[in-house]
Amino acid sequence: MQAAELIPEHLQGIVSRHWERLEEQPGFSPQLAELLTQDLDFRGELLRCWCASDFVAATTLARPELLLQVATRRHETRLDVENRLRRVLEPLLEQDYRGGAELLKRELRRFHRLEYLLILWRDLCGLVPPDEICRQLTELADAALQTSLDVLHAWSCREWGRPLAATIPQQLVVLGMGKLGARELNVSSDIDLIFCFPQAGQVQNDTSEALTNQQFFTRLGQRLIDAIDATTPDGFLFRVDMRLRPYGSEGALVASFDAMEDYYQNQGRDWERYALIKARVVAGDRERGAELLERLKPFVYRRYLDFAMFESLRTMKSQINKQARRGRLAGDIKLGPGGIREVEFTAQALQLVYGGRDKSLRYPSLIRTLDNLVAGSYLPAEVAGELQESYWYLRNLEHKLQAFANQQTQTLPGAVDQQQRIAFAMGHRDWNELLDTLERNRQSVSAHFQEVLGTDEEVEKTRHQGDDWAPFWRQELNEEDALSLLEERGFEDPAASLELIAGFRREKKFLTLPAASRERLNIFMPVLIDAVADSEKPSLCLARVMLLVEAVCRRTSYLILLLENPQALEQLVQYCTASPLIAESLSKYPILLDELLSVLDAPPEKSRLADELQMQLLRIDEENFEEELDCLRYFKQSHHLQVAAAEVSGKMHLMKVSDYLTYIAEVTLDAVLSLSWQYLVEKHGFPVHRDGRYGKPSFGIIGYGKLGGLELSYSSDLDLVFLHEADLEQDTVVSEGQVSLNSRAFYIKLAQRIILLLGTYTMSGKLYEADMRLRPSGESGLLVSTVESFREYQESRAWTWEHQALVRARGVAGNAELLQKFSAVRSEILSHHRDREELAEEVVSMRDRMRRELKSSSTSELERLAFQLKQGQGGIVDIEFLVQYLVLAYAGDHPTLLTYTDNFRILETARECQLLEESEMNTLIAAYLDLRAASHRIALQQLDDLGSATVLEQHQEAVTAIWKRIFGSVTDSSP
Repeated sequence: MQAAELIPEHLQGIVSRHWERLEEQPGFSPQLAELLTQDLDFRGELLRCWCASDFVAATTLARPELLLQVATRRHETRLDVENRLRRVLEPLLEQDYRGGAELLKRELRRFHRLEYLLILWRDLCGLVPPDEICRQLTELADAALQTSLDVLHAWSCREWGRPLAATIPQQLVVLGMGKLGARELNVSSDIDLIFCFPQAGQVQNDTSEALTNQQFFTRLGQRLIDAIDATTPDGFLFRVDMRLRPYGSEGALVASFDAMEDYYQNQGRDWERYALIKARVVAGDRERGAELLERLKPFVYRRYLDFAMFESLRTMKSQINKQARRGRLAGDIKLGPGGIREVEFTAQALQLVYGGRDKSLRYPSLIRTLDNLVAGSYLPAEVAGELQESYWYLRNLEHKLQAFANQQTQTLPGAVDQQQRIAFAMGHRDWNELLDTLERNRQSVSAHFQEVLGTDEEVEKTRHQGDDWAPFWRQELNEEDALSLLEERGFEDPAASLELIAGFRREKKFLTLPAASRERLNIFMPVLIDAVADSEKPSLCLARVMLLVEAVCRRTSYLILLLENPQALEQLVQYCTASPLIAESLSKYPILLDELLSVLDAPPEKSRLADELQMQLLRIDEENFEEELDCLRYFKQSHHLQVAAAEVSGKMHLMKVSDYLTYIAEVTLDAVLSLSWQYLVEKHGFPVHRDGRYGKPSFGIIGYGKLGGLELSYSSDLDLVFLHEADLEQDTVVSEGQVSLNSRAFYIKLAQRIILLLGTYTMSGKLYEADMRLRPSGESGLLVSTVESFREYQESRAWTWEHQALVRARGVAGNAELLQKFSAVRSEILSHHRDREELAEEVVSMRDRMRRELKSSSTSELERLAFQLKQGQGGIVDIEFLVQYLVLAYAGDHPTLLTYTDNFRILETARECQLLEESEMNTLIAAYLDLRAASHRIALQQLDDLGSATVLEQHQEAVTAIWKRIFGSVTDSSP
């Protein structure tokens, strides 16, 4: 009994009594006695199991022979349960139900007895971690269901005939729900099941009994439940719970796929969406079952951000908490505060909110979901780590509570003896240490649960902030009182604001709202109006915000997002006050509201943006073109909103804004190129490069204009030129089923595909307008050129204005080696020594012609101002022409002028080369930045009052003076 020394003194009486009983049992063989004498590790494990579990003690004392098999198999890693059970049951296939049903139950339970004992042994002795215990229990349940169903289906077909639908054989589909579906089954757990079948039809048989498929599978389902759930002299397998099926206990035991889909789409409730997250096909026709789950995905995961689930899950948890306050759940580690259910709610709330947009979140497993929430930046890694740690502690404790007497319980014991034994099983010194550790974990879970879902008190406080406005919104005030209230709260145009609300309430869209949507709107609108009243210009803000309300009033989940996140509501009001562009963007694409939950202070690194987009695209089926386009558009729109919000709030200055917008475009172009390449390679094989290689694209995208100069604005087109290095004489290298193309034709198709992806317009907008007019020979030229033909064109046929455009050109996507060749060609062309006087005449002439051709015909003050800032004398384009002239005139003598493509750094380089006085450089840089900032404000805020107009005029006068110094001798028609 040396192993007993490992057992605490206060528990040694238990093992002594059990040992004495064991030696008295008929099954205590000499072989077992020798094993327990020789293998002290095994004997120590046995004593530990006796202390931790009366159930294990009773099982091993009743059947000591089982211990010999436990000793041999307890360290197994590959269980192969289903195949072993299938071999046990295979002889039963020759029987029929009448003669074989009881035999089936007996064989299942005898097989289960040893497998279950082994799993408990591994758990209580700590041979495998809790997640592996869950997996083994799930595998055991899956095997029992599948093998039983196989036998019962064969018997039933022989007895009643074969269920068919249009000559196609039908099989039952068994969905595992809850922890079974998630492969996280408990030690002593019910299994939640739903039975269904693919199609309605008739059973084909040789008898006079006419059976429908519904009747056949109902009978089969009843037989399966009996085989698994019934208690016999050999015990039971698993308690079966069918209450999660459509209509619950009152519903049909089995439903067709069509009936299932119709129920969930028309009558499904929020808690059923929550339940279906964990649905998995555990037995039967797995292929057809997977089709059903795919059909149900739109019910579970909404295309829009579904913040309504926070409210629903919080309601469910509140009902649980009411029981806890009545004392029923105080010691419940599953349903009580900080328990297992709060971990599940935390993860699954985020699954339901974001799962419609992010397929990586559509998995039953809680742990995989938490990992994917971190990968998608929906949950901090530290929070997910703490939730996982607490979850497994709670699940481990749950296993020990249930293993003690093989009962389904999550309640801490009250008896001191059991407390001591559970503490020992958990590895704690005593019960108090267990309680301290448990409390730390529960507090951690509760804190994270409340942070994600919020508390009832917080939500109620937010909802009552607008109580003063409720009578106004419901039009319970007379006109005089309503106007007085608006005026008192600072609305600059009370009459217009009052009519705006009244007009909205008269619209058919509002009058026909479903009751639930109207109720949510009635809660939201007073809170919104209260927040708007605190803005700088309430009437202006209300007019802009109401565009969004009109857009989402039928999808009130978006309203709940704002109610659940007061910071997001505050930012919505702030940004809509500051920028109509943001208001219009949100009303067109309300899915972007999620982006209001955080605003960046600085643009992320380009590499981080690329990783983010790549991760999003990897979650999409490569063949789903529409979804890929939606992903790209959302990426662009969400980041444009982020940068606009940062700009209007003063958190990001102009240069950083331009960098951010340019990074977004470059990352998008890279992704579009990659997707287009994959699409064409799959159809036409690989084009051959000039050096004979193939496999990777020898293709580059050159950015001109604002893209090349890192000065993109929110609405900028992309000026692009495409280059390639294909062997023009070679066809693509194809595999079976692919259609060969000339390599040049391949790259033309690639260019066309890129333009298509960029410019395709759908309800969610488009990516960018691609302007290809700067390619060699303009609109009459080839869509894509070789690097050599591009060099030859620039060398011998390009106009001066094309060389001016080349100043701001750079490679933005594609093959790095090709882009380096382009850079070398650019440097070569721009380094040519030119006649400076002749060059000056051409530049000035081009500028005059441009100004004449683009002369503003705008009638609005905003358009006139925008034109003046860009095209007026001393404006943005004049500065750009000055920069281009300096590069073309002096790069031959000063190669450093070719280092950069943006005007800011070229001006700094020009000063270093002593082409400009320092005061001139400062003047041009300050003017360029201020004029561009003013243009941004016009685009973003639609302001016709740009603040200090005098400063802008002074800038333009100073630029004009520098222009005259450089070009003054050339022409009198200069600015």
